[in-house]
Amino acid sequence: MSKKYKFVDLFAGCGGLSLGLEQAGFTPWFVNEIVEQFCNTYKRNHHLDDTHYFVGDIAELNKNIDNYSNILSDVVLVCGGPPCQGFSMANRQRILDDPRNNLYKEYLLFLQHVRPAFFIMENVKGMMNKIEEIKQNFFDFLGSEYLFDFQILKAQDFGVPQNRERFILIGNRLGINPKEIFDEINKHKRPPFTLRDALIGLPHLEARKVKGAKDVENSQSGFTECEFEYLVNEFYEFINGDKSISKLYNHKNRYNNERDIEIYRRLPQGANSLHESIADIMPYSRRNNIFKDKYFKLDETQICKTITSHMKFDCNMYIHPWESRGLSPREAARIQTFPDDYIITGSQNSWYAQVGNAVPVKLAKAIGDGIMKFL
Repeated sequence: MSKKYKFVDLFAGCGGLSLGLEQAGFTPWFVNEIVEQFCNTYKRNHHLDDTHYFVGDIAELNKNIDNYSNILSDVVLVCGGPPCQGFSMANRQRILDDPRNNLYKEYLLFLQHVRPAFFIMENVKGMMNKIEEIKQNFFDFLGSEYLFDFQILKAQDFGVPQNRERFILIGNRLGINPKEIFDEINKHKRPPFTLRDALIGLPHLEARKVKGAKDVENSQSGFTECEFEYLVNEFYEFINGDKSISKLYNHKNRYNNERDIEIYRRLPQGANSLHESIADIMPYSRRNNIFKDKYFKLDETQICKTITSHMKFDCNMYIHPWESRGLSPREAARIQTFPDDYIITGSQNSWYAQVGNAVPVKLAKAIGDGIMKFL
C-alpha cells in the first residue's frame, strides 16, 4: 500500500486547490471553511469523516487546536489562501497591523501550531508588493527552520483556458531549495486550451425569461442534474482523465431581462459596452467610460478572462461566445478545470461564487506534482 501524504486545506472553499493536490497524489485530511454552503460542496465530493472538518472561523480553530492534535499529528502539507485586503502599495502600515488581515495572521498561527513539512500560501498577485514584509512575518512565526520562496504562476501556462495569475508562496523544513520546487512545477507547463475547447459539446441553453423561477428546470434554461452524453475530446480527457461520465451537473442558466438578452445577441465576440452594435440600447451610455466592461462577449478563440465570484451577481462580463446568455456555472467550472462529475451544491448563485473563488484545479495539480517530486 502506498504511503499517504496527508494535507490540510484552510479557507478551502468548494475544494479546487484540494482537488488538484489530490490528483497529484496527496490525501485530503483536514478541512477548514467558514461558509457552510461551500463546505457542503467539499463534503459532497469527498469521503472524509465529519471529525475532519472545522466549519467556522480559523481563529476559533486555532483556539481549540489541541482538540485536533491526533488528526493533525502526521500532516505533511498545509495549504490555503487567506483573504487579504490590506496589502496594496498605497497601504503604508504593516500587514499584521491591519485588522483586515487577521485571517493571514491566523494562517501563520496555524502553521506555527502544526509545523508541516511543506506549506503553500496562494493569493492575489498584489501580495508580491509586500513580499519582504511577508517573508519577515513567516520568519517571525516559524523561525529559521523553514526555507520559502514565491512565484507568480499563470494558470494559462498549465493548460487552463483562462487568464488567471496567482501569488504562490511555498515553504518547507526539509532543507529543499524552494527554487528547485518551482523548477519542478514549471516542468508541467503546456499550451492553454481555448474557451471553445472548454465549451464545445455542452447543450444549448437560453436565458430564463421569467424572474424568480429559480426552481424551474427544463431543456431551455437547463438542469441541476441530467443524463448527458459528453463529447470526448482532448479537453474532456484533460479535466476528466479516462472517466466515463454520464451526467451533466450545474448546467443551468439564470434570469435575464429582454434588453440584456438583446445586448448579448448583438455584440460580436471580443466586444464590450462601447461597441456600436448596442449604442442605441446601452443603459449607461452617458457614463460609458465607467461602464465599458459592464458587458463583454467572450472570444471563443482566446482564453477566458478571469472567472470571479462576481458572477453570482450577473454574467454580463461573461457573455457566451455563440449563445445569447451568460456562462452557466458548469461552463465556469470547466474553465476552472473542475472535472465534470464535481457537483456544486447550494443555491444557483452560490454555484458561481464557489467556482469563482476556487484555485484552478490543473494549476493546483502542477503545484502538487512539483512538491510530490521531493517526497
